[in-house]
Amino acid sequence: MSDIYNHGVAFRPDSLEKVSYDLNQLESKYSYVRIYWVDLANVRRCRVVPLSYFKQLLASNRPGVNIAKVGLGLIYLITSPGFSSIGEYVYVPDIATLRPLPFTDDHLGVLGTFEEKTPYKRSDGSSSLQVELCPRTALKKVVEDAKKSSNVDFLVGFESEFILLSSTNPVKPSNDHQWSAPGGFLAGSKEAAILQEIGNAMQTSGLSLQMIHSEAAPGQYEVVVNVASKHGLHATFAPRPFMTSAGSAAHVHISVHSGNEPTKPVEEMSKAESAFLAGVIEHLPALPAITLPTPASYKRVADGVWSGGTYVHYGTENREAPIRLTNATSPKSRNFEMRFVDGTANPYLALAAIIGAGVTGLKAKKPLDVKDCPGPLCAWQMTEEERQALGITRRMPLNVEEARNYLVADAGMKEILGVEMVEKYLSVSKTLEGALLQEQDEAEQLTRLVEFY
Repeated sequence: MSDIYNHGVAFRPDSLEKVSYDLNQLESKYSYVRIYWVDLANVRRCRVVPLSYFKQLLASNRPGVNIAKVGLGLIYLITSPGFSSIGEYVYVPDIATLRPLPFTDDHLGVLGTFEEKTPYKRSDGSSSLQVELCPRTALKKVVEDAKKSSNVDFLVGFESEFILLSSTNPVKPSNDHQWSAPGGFLAGSKEAAILQEIGNAMQTSGLSLQMIHSEAAPGQYEVVVNVASKHGLHATFAPRPFMTSAGSAAHVHISVHSGNEPTKPVEEMSKAESAFLAGVIEHLPALPAITLPTPASYKRVADGVWSGGTYVHYGTENREAPIRLTNATSPKSRNFEMRFVDGTANPYLALAAIIGAGVTGLKAKKPLDVKDCPGPLCAWQMTEEERQALGITRRMPLNVEEARNYLVADAGMKEILGVEMVEKYLSVSKTLEGALLQEQDEAEQLTRLVEFY
């Protein structure tokens, strides 16, 4: 009987197809490899090497390319304080991430992780090659911790929202349309060609694509920006370039799968789901420093514009809550939509912070101290007494400076991410704010924003 609650395609961590590519089979078609990394300001960077040399690297004692340590900070006009120009990392390609790049004729793409060139001496006398500032390493650590400490795995999906611009100076959308309207990609239009090519490219690259639709704004990073550029448009992931629309985000859907609870209940969350949610909610005010890292981020997350709102809470199918419980009565597809994330955030670091916060709840078997807010009123529409009754007593940060202050004060997040990561990240965040706002004119600030993101 409970099967009537399950709808749509059901995914589990153990049922996902793991896509991989054999380098030897690709050699006849591809000549170069783009080695990508993303810095702490979510600026994409890469090195291009011939495939023949890449194969030699893989066969070497420690495969990798040298990257200046400052490359993890923001390098644009000024260097972030705390990132010295002295020293280099070894960036080690993760061959499991090797993918064809269909927007090029003969390039492959690969991600990796940072290592120290020589073992780093710790205060306790031990040494390690691990780089505490590497976002992918941080994410790997929290995921492994969840599995080891709580026997929990996660499935994650991103809503990669972007806007197509015909001009960045001045900033002009290529098309104005309504939410989910076919006018966003009319037959024969440049937008339709771009979206179809992006969809084809993602699937060719082995990415899981479920849906394309026109969001409520005029309108995966590398594929999107390159395909758009090929057609003469600029794709921006900036959160809200036009204040007349809701803007775009990069919402993250996370489902929690506990090996200790193979069957989830129908009418309520499982113990693991509830404890995970409680952990995220506990640290929710500090998370936007990482997930909403730019001044423009807070133009989008306002009350009343489908953006998650400004109160710390969750709600079943509530798009005005920062955490939306979706498919609440469907055990096989129930997940949390983290609505406090946008396209200016480093996705690996954002996931490390969110999942890490949730893991603290799992370890402590933390009870939920906030009640479900499914409507009909949103938190911002309620009286103070009505919010109190649901345990909604805290506000989300209303600007990036408040968010940074919350992160500084959150000892738990420092333990999750590491003190060095938090300190260096905050340094980059402040530098990024200065770089984005250095122009006095708002139109020039907007141009800088969409060119960054």
